[in-house]
Amino acid sequence: MIGAALLLALAPPMAVVDERHTVREEAPPHGAIGMSTAYRISDAVPGPRAMEFRRRVLHKGAAIGSHPIAHDEVYYVLAGEGEVVSDGQRAMLKPGMTAYLYDGAVVGIWQRGEKPLSLIIAYPNPR
Repeated sequence: MIGAALLLALAPPMAVVDERHTVREEAPPHGAIGMSTAYRISDAVPGPRAMEFRRRVLHKGAAIGSHPIAHDEVYYVLAGEGEVVSDGQRAMLKPGMTAYLYDGAVVGIWQRGEKPLSLIIAYPNPR
């Protein structure tokens, strides 16, 4: 097993990723409800990484279906409106709002309204 100090020594000083190079059209995870534009930003980072950082645009009627999470997770809304659920509790989200979701919860998010829902999603990457 590689130690944390060695991982840091192997990591470059930084990685700069242009989201245009990470984009793809796909059904959202956890149920394939509708379609989305996925920007798998952290996938383009070389070497080991401690977190996942993604942008996802849920098209009209699309959703990341309810699923259990095994880490804290953050949904930050850039544009559009959505409805997030965590362990049965629901809340509406608008641009500038963040849902901080906790380890062990069953979570999901649905696009609502006329405009696509653009999100930043971040969570730790298990090593």
